Amino acid sequence: MQPETPYPPIFVVTGSLQSVGEQLVHTILAQFQGTDVPVKTYFYVRELNQLEPLIMEAITTNAIIVHTMVSSEMRQALVSMAQAQGIMAIDLAGPLMDYLSGLLGQEPAGLPGLYHTLHETEFKRNEAVEFTLAHDDGVKAEEWRQADIVLLGVSRVYKTPVSVYLAMLTWKVVNVPIVLNVPPRQELFELDRRRVVGLTIEPAQLLQHRQYRQRQLGVQGRSPYIDPLKVYEELEYARKIYRRGGFTTIDVTDKPIETTADEVVAAVLRRLKSEA
Repeated sequence: MQPETPYPPIFVVTGSLQSVGEQLVHTILAQFQGTDVPVKTYFYVRELNQLEPLIMEAITTNAIIVHTMVSSEMRQALVSMAQAQGIMAIDLAGPLMDYLSGLLGQEPAGLPGLYHTLHETEFKRNEAVEFTLAHDDGVKAEEWRQADIVLLGVSRVYKTPVSVYLAMLTWKVVNVPIVLNVPPRQELFELDRRRVVGLTIEPAQLLQHRQYRQRQLGVQGRSPYIDPLKVYEELEYARKIYRRGGFTTIDVTDKPIETTADEVVAAVLRRLKSEA
C-alpha cells in the first residue's frame, strides 16, 4: 500500500531488473520541494498478464504510470490498457526508439536489460574496484569473506598496486598488511585459505624499495623500516603466518605488477580446482 499523501503515486514500469526511469522520476521530483509523491517501481515486467493487476492498482490509487518498456508488444499493450482506463501513461523510451529506428534504418532489438548485459563486465569492474579500494590495508575485517582474493604481505611488496590491477580484471580484493610481532586478526584464519595469497620478496630488493620510499617522503637517517636485520625478521615473520594459515606464497622479486597479478590468479584458481 502507498502511504497517505495528497498526491497521486507514480508507478514506474520497466522490463529489466534496473530502472533508469525510477532515477529520472526522483531527479525530477527533487525540483518540487515540499512535496512527497509516492513512487513505486515494477521491475521485470515482461508478460502481458503482469499488466492487468498493475493497471487495477493504478485505477484504485489514481496513479500516474511512467514506463521504459523496450518491448514494442509490451509497450503498446500498456499504453492501450492505460488509455482505456483514463490513466496517464508517460512513455520515456518509445518516442526515442521510434525516432532512432527511422534514423538508423533498423528495428530495435526490444530486449529488456540488454544494456546491462552488454556492459556487464564494466559493471563488475566498477564494483570490484570500489570494493578493493574500500578494503585497502586490511580495513573492514568483517567483510573480508566477500573478497575473491585476499593478499598478505609486509610493507612495500606492492599489495595495493597488485590489488587494484586485479580489481581492473573484476576481482574483488582485500589486502592485509603483515607487521612484525603484531598478531594478525583471527578473521584471517577463518577465511577460505584457497583464496588467500601471501606475497614475499628477497630482503635486498625490499630494502631498496623501502629506502626509495623513505627518500620520497623526505625522511632522513636510519630507522627500523630500513634496518636490514628488521627487514629479514619481518619477512620471516610473514612466512610463519603463511605457513600457519596454509596460504599460497608468491615471490614478487623482480616481477612487474602484471606478472604478479597473473600468478596470484593462477594460484587461486588452481587451488579452487584441486581442493574443491
